[in-house]
Formats: sequence, C-alpha cells, structure tokens
Amino acid sequence: MTRKKFEVEIKSEIGDLEAVILHKPGVELENMTPENAEKALYSDILNLNIALKEYEQFSGVLEKYTNVYYVMNLLEESLIDQKIRTKLISKICKFEDQSLLLLDYLNSLNNKQLATELIEGVHLNRDNLTRFLSPDKYSLAPLHNFFFTRDASSTIRNRILINKMANSVRDRESFIMENIFNHNPFFSGVTVNPLYFKQDLTNLKIEGGDILVARDDILIIGVGTRTSSQGIDFILEYLKDNNLKREIIVQELPNKPESFIHLDMVFTLLDNNKCMVYEPLILKENKYQTIHISVDNGKVNKISYETNILTALAKVGMYLEPLMCGGTKDKWTQEREQWHSGANFFAMGPGKVIGYARNSYTIEELNNNGFSVLKATDIINESISMDDYDKFVVTIEGSELSRGGGGARCMTMPIKRKLII
Repeated sequence: MTRKKFEVEIKSEIGDLEAVILHKPGVELENMTPENAEKALYSDILNLNIALKEYEQFSGVLEKYTNVYYVMNLLEESLIDQKIRTKLISKICKFEDQSLLLLDYLNSLNNKQLATELIEGVHLNRDNLTRFLSPDKYSLAPLHNFFFTRDASSTIRNRILINKMANSVRDRESFIMENIFNHNPFFSGVTVNPLYFKQDLTNLKIEGGDILVARDDILIIGVGTRTSSQGIDFILEYLKDNNLKREIIVQELPNKPESFIHLDMVFTLLDNNKCMVYEPLILKENKYQTIHISVDNGKVNKISYETNILTALAKVGMYLEPLMCGGTKDKWTQEREQWHSGANFFAMGPGKVIGYARNSYTIEELNNNGFSVLKATDIINESISMDDYDKFVVTIEGSELSRGGGGARCMTMPIKRKLII
C-alpha cells in the first residue's frame, strides 16, 4: 500500500472505495466481564480468538481491494506534537473525570504506549485507600466498541462530522477520531464537532450507523436511540452547503430490540439500483414514520411525511429495487437474520458488497438477484479474484463478530470513494 496524503471525500455509499479506516479488535474485548458487559453496551461477552479470525477475513478482503488504515497506527502518528498530545489527554481526563495524576502518567508514555492505553484501557493505580477499595479495574475503561469504527465520525463530502455519541462510554472514540483527522499528516479535511458550537447538547446524539450518503445531494438518516432529532437538526444547520440543494430522508427506528440500534441494521445500499432492506420495518405498514426534508440555499423549505424510504427517494430521482434481508418466504427468518446484521452490508463498489455468511437466506436473495457468492478465504488465498466478477457478495464468517451487535458496514469508516458516473 502506497502512503500518500489525500483529501477525504464521500459522495455516495457505493462509489469505488479508495480508502477506509478500520480498528482491529484487541485485548479491549477481553477486558469485559458479565458484570460490565451491559455498561459496555454488550449483551454478551465475545471470544476474542474467534472474533479475530473472523475479523482477519474481513480486513483481509478489504486489503485486497483498497487502501486500509488502522486506528491504532493513525492515532500514534497524530501524537507526535507534544501540545497536541497534552490537549487530547486533558480533554479525555476532563470528560472522564480523571485526576491530574492520570494526566501526568499519560503524558509520560511514548506515542505507541499512549495510543495503546487510550484504546485498551488504563489500569487503576491502587495507591491510596479509596482506589484500593474501588471495584473498578480501570481509570480509563477499554474501548470495547471501537472496532465498530462507523459510529464515532462520518465523512460527508469533504467534511468529517465528529459524532456526539449517545453513550458517554464511547465519547473517547470520537475524541480519538477527531485527533486523527485534525493532526495526522496524511489526511486533509474539515472536521465539524457539535461540542464547539454554542447550543444545548443535552439531547443531541449522532452516530455514524444512522447516516447514509445515498447520493451527493441525498442523506438518509435514522432517528432513534442513537441519533436524535436534535442531532439531525445539527447536521441540517452546520453541514449545509448553500450551493447544493439537499434532500434528507429521515427514518424513525424502534427503541427495541437492540438489533434496530442504527438505520444500517435495516437498510443499506448495494448497487446503483439495489438496496438491502428489512421488509417489516422499511416496506410494510407500521407506526415508524418516514420524513422528507428539502434544503435549498442553506434553508429548510419543506418537511413532509412519506410512505417509506424508497418512495421518498423515487421522488428525487433515485430508484432502488429492494432485496429482502432473510429472503421473502418467512417472516421469522427475516427477523432472525436481521438480528444477526443480515441487512448490514458494506459496498466496496457498485454491486460489490461484503457481509456475514451466517445469514444464508439473505445471501441466497443476493445470489438470486445477480450477485455471485464469493468466500473471503478464497479471495485471501488468491484461489479466486474479485476482478473476475461484475457483481458479488463476499461472505465472511460471523458467528462471533455478529454477537457484538454489528456487521460489515458498522466495522468500516470510509474516507474516500470515487465518484459515481
């Protein structure tokens, strides 16, 4: 992989992928117990050894296709300047209510050690009675969710939205991504962070799994437990472009079950004219509304209800054929495969997607609609080449990764795609 500086730019969900940021899960996943799993936003504990083998299939395919950058390396590179290091450490200690002693300790580490401990966690120093008696193991908790790199930041055109996460246990992820984009010498882009604007942040929540860049002028955004209406209003106000008429399609999401955590768990784009949907929520009549917001010359000029996402997109000239998560034969199968991120595909290019093999009925649905089914292991060992297929779905094993509550799109933060012609 040739390392070169470039400007970030995302104007679609499916443009040919030129660069993506990943975070390989590490010991932070093992630093979880039944007692703290819920606080870490998990309903179960993952087996790191199995999760890593599955993740290496995922990252191995992407490394064959495009330029892959890893959070740990990028963070280390962004910590060279002492003032930048101190600023990041101070912000983290302030937001996580830590003492000056921890700040001094973190400042004593070299760049590699600091990057590692900010992600894997800082053990509690039991140097007084209060800390000795504390039930906590860490001063700074491990970032158990960081391998879902989609959520902490979102690239929209040439701007990087630093997301205000719904749960404070994930705030550090956003701080780290902001530091990378502002101070890593290989990236050029403008960051936008809600923390720096004079407004009430009480109900403002934004996570990347809810933001889909459907087209240069179209955003599809989920509103639910992780992204609030106030978060969407922030996007409307501070990521507007007076020279671009923009359409925002908003989809309400259920609060439960947890598999509906983000929009990309029920709707993802696959090709120029195809998308993957969880039919009961996206296409069937239900109480969850679809709202269409038109923005022109930097101002909202229309807000109205729509039948569903697809009818709203058709009105602005984007016509999509829905493929069904779990297939079309059985509602229970649809529910079962949606639970295991069956709708959560990541497009490496138009008609070139990757997802979990375990969702066999969803994979069959793709195959029946013109997508060749390729195994990740065959691509990695070079027994087959993605270049030989126009449309395909690469299947990775996901018995363990899916238990973390996300799929291929959740595990990627794309930063540059080619334009769709």
